[in-house]
Amino acid sequence: MSSPFGSWSSPFTAKAVAGAAPRIDGARFVGDEVWWAESVPAEGGRVTVRSSTGAEILPAPWNARSRVHEYGGGAWTVDGDTLYFVSGTDQRVHRMDRGAEPRPLTGAGPAYGGLRVQSGRLLAVREDLSTDPHRRAIVEIPVDGSAAEDASAIRVIVEGPGFFAHPALSPDGSRVAWVEWQADSMPWESAALAIGSAAGGTITRVPTSAALQPEWIGDDALVFADDGSGRWQLHHLALDGLQAGASRPLTSSDADTGYGLWVLGNRWFQPLADGRLVAVRTDGRDEVQLVSPDGETRAIAVPGDGHLSVDDVSGSRVLLSGDGSRVTSGIWCVDVDSGAVETVTGGAPVDEDWMPAAQQLVVEGAHGPVHAFAYPPAAPGEPRGADGDLPPYIVLVHGGPTAHVTGAASASIAFFTSRGIGVLDVNYGGSTGYGRAYRDRLQGQWGVVDVDDVIAAARGLADAGLADPARIAIRGGSAGGWTVLSALVRGGTFAAGISRYGVADLRMLAAETHDFEASYLDGLVGPLPAAEDVYIERSPLTHADRIDVPVLLLQGGEDRVVPPPQSEAIRDALAANGIDHEYVLYPGEGHGFRSAETIVDALERELAFLGRVFGFTPSL
Repeated sequence: MSSPFGSWSSPFTAKAVAGAAPRIDGARFVGDEVWWAESVPAEGGRVTVRSSTGAEILPAPWNARSRVHEYGGGAWTVDGDTLYFVSGTDQRVHRMDRGAEPRPLTGAGPAYGGLRVQSGRLLAVREDLSTDPHRRAIVEIPVDGSAAEDASAIRVIVEGPGFFAHPALSPDGSRVAWVEWQADSMPWESAALAIGSAAGGTITRVPTSAALQPEWIGDDALVFADDGSGRWQLHHLALDGLQAGASRPLTSSDADTGYGLWVLGNRWFQPLADGRLVAVRTDGRDEVQLVSPDGETRAIAVPGDGHLSVDDVSGSRVLLSGDGSRVTSGIWCVDVDSGAVETVTGGAPVDEDWMPAAQQLVVEGAHGPVHAFAYPPAAPGEPRGADGDLPPYIVLVHGGPTAHVTGAASASIAFFTSRGIGVLDVNYGGSTGYGRAYRDRLQGQWGVVDVDDVIAAARGLADAGLADPARIAIRGGSAGGWTVLSALVRGGTFAAGISRYGVADLRMLAAETHDFEASYLDGLVGPLPAAEDVYIERSPLTHADRIDVPVLLLQGGEDRVVPPPQSEAIRDALAANGIDHEYVLYPGEGHGFRSAETIVDALERELAFLGRVFGFTPSL
């Protein structure tokens, strides 16, 4: 069978993609049940909590969503069958006993996230944007509701203008450990491990590089992740070694346990009651390992291999959430002793005729090796394009830029590959998952290294005879949108660009960005005002007259990370220069599209745009 690339019939409609894989936000054991949070695209992206019994624990219109650090995370937790959650409407923490109505535990004003209950005590990260400077804290919230009307009932463990994450209460309840970093750095650049009294007071800060997720091993020791060796490894710290900061590494491998601390709910490892640890290791893709107290490791076979989170433990059973290269995103209950795996939700095997495994690809770039995952066009019956034709490709650029992709099976990628359009997902320099040196490649070089790397990856694909060099598009969102526009300014490689809420002007971004990323550009580009000339020179808006290919711009109307004026500025420049372009504003959407209606419209517009530019008639 022969049919032009891009025009193949496909079961992956935009509507099917929008409902295919809701975002899963953690899981917990609740007696004989498992509870988890997931998004509901059909309800505007509302996050609900569900049970393995089939019950919806958190009914509409309640929405468990935090805005702490803007990206949120840790918006819900449980104690017994009592649910605690942050309401997306007012950012107040609520308590919901099973079968009862939610009632507030905190007053109006501050936002909360990173919720954690231990020994019946509720800890959280609090952010107050009404003060100048803005204040954040690790706090203990009374679970009896007394703080709903009297904010003084909230116990402050530590507070300041910096940032805090991962509060962990010692088993005896006397101490709290957490991670903190100052406003002039990002947590993957420099973050300290801190230990203080649960009643507030003296704080001991342990010398670390970029600490993550402290967990108590008894009352006198901690395990945490740190990347002083160049990779995030697990470390053990006895309290009697605090003054010297003498932690010892538990693991040593060419892989990471941890990645960029964008959200507050991630867990990369969990201790078992017998002292062993279950941990995720990442080197492009993920694997799960069981780590003994002496550091000996063995792999645990699990279906998922991407963005795995070790959400909870009970005896020898572990709850893992994430996605996979051969399964859809899901939650799995794994017995680390017997090896038994139970799928709690999602995790369905993919149809390999429609969705073959992504191929890991490494090409040599100007700054060293560039890692990527290639998804060739695929459909049953091995359809072919016209004789001699090579397929068009989309090069995907993830956001962050301190983030990474794992080659996961994805309905949104299959939406294109099943129609005869290949996809190349690039982990350009600056991405996590390959160690600090790869991550630091982007320091001072944003708009240079990322652009060089995506161009190298695209040309490597074309040089290998896998893609039509005249029909390669580039698509990305947020920081990925910046790379899209910067690559189009460079010219010569991409025949079209799709920017989702992309950065167009660095000075505008510096002036408008939120607290969490206020100093991010200092490392990626340079500090202002000294580096203003660099900001001007690298901004795509400065050189918009060099863009000579069609561009599709998609933007959320309520985006506070990259506000609409960024996309509108590049739109106006393209219009002034007579460049073929489309601009779509989605009212009510923030930084990332959540509602089914928006997801459907954006995908259909992207496919129609590519068909128009590359000369094929797409099958919607």
